[in-house]
Amino acid sequence: MIKDWFYDKLKADIGIKRFEHSLRVMETSIKLANRYNFSVEKAAIAGLLHDCGKLKGETNLLKVSSDFGIILDSMTKCNSELIHSILGAAIAEKEYGIKDQEILRAIRYHTTGRENMSLLEKIVYIADLIEPGRSFEGVDKLRRLALEDLDKCLLYSLDNTLKFLIEKKKLIHIDSIKARNYLLIQTRTTE
Repeated sequence: MIKDWFYDKLKADIGIKRFEHSLRVMETSIKLANRYNFSVEKAAIAGLLHDCGKLKGETNLLKVSSDFGIILDSMTKCNSELIHSILGAAIAEKEYGIKDQEILRAIRYHTTGRENMSLLEKIVYIADLIEPGRSFEGVDKLRRLALEDLDKCLLYSLDNTLKFLIEKKKLIHIDSIKARNYLLIQTRTTE
C-alpha cells in the first residue's frame, strides 16, 4: 500500500517535474494492471517509485550507488542513464521499505528490460514510455499496442530503442538485447 509520506519524500528526492512524471506512470501502470488483471496495488507502487533513483541536483549517482553497496557492470558505469533504475530498486527497498521482489525488479529493469520479464516488469516498462506526458514519434502506436498485446508493444518499443541507440552511436545494454531476443523466440514458438 502506498503510504502518504511516499509522495513528500519522492517529490523532495527527485524534484517536481520528475515527481509529476512518476504520478503519470503510476496512473498508466494502474490502467495497464486493470487491463491485464494484475494487482493494481503492486502496479501503483512500482509505477510511482520507478524513478526514485533519479536523484535531483548534482548528485553523483556512482558514489550513491557505491554507498548502497551496488556493484555496477562496466556498461552501466559508462551509461549514467541506466544507473537510476538499479539505484532506484535499492532506494525503494531501503528507504521506502518495499520488500516485494517483483516490485523491486520492475523498478530495476524499467529502463533496459530483461529476458523473461514478469507482467509487472512489462507494465512499468511500457507505462514509463506511454504516460500522457510523453511525445515522440511512434508513441501513439505504442499506446494502442499496450492495450492490445503487451509483448507486441514491448517488442516494438525495444526495436525502436535499439534503432535509436544505434543511430546515435550509443551503448546498448545486453539486457535490452536479451529482452528482444527472448520475445522474438517466444513469438515464434507460439505462432
